[in-house]
Amino acid sequence: MADFPACPQCGQANTYADGTLWVCPDCGHEWGGEAAVEAGPTVRDSNGNPLAAGDTVVVIKDLKVKGSSIPLKQGTVIRNIRLVEDDPEHIEGSSDKIKGLVLKTIFLRKA
Repeated sequence: MADFPACPQCGQANTYADGTLWVCPDCGHEWGGEAAVEAGPTVRDSNGNPLAAGDTVVVIKDLKVKGSSIPLKQGTVIRNIRLVEDDPEHIEGSSDKIKGLVLKTIFLRKA
């Protein structure tokens, strides 16, 4: 279940999102704005830093790549990453030698 914020007026945790607003049914207070509707899960690198589409990341461990005889070496830079929709554990990107990679975020750090 999603973590909804407590009402800032009465402190009750019985709140829900209504469009772009948070609503407390106990006291009727409405607050928020664009933050009420989340765009999806937050994608984070191995150090906990948030990642966004277009970021540059660095591989922190040598990785074997399925379908390729070339391994992805530690320190390889992946530029202009794309986020996988509804999957906070994977990103898409390309290195200089290997195109069309899907990588787990636990093996990456933000550059």
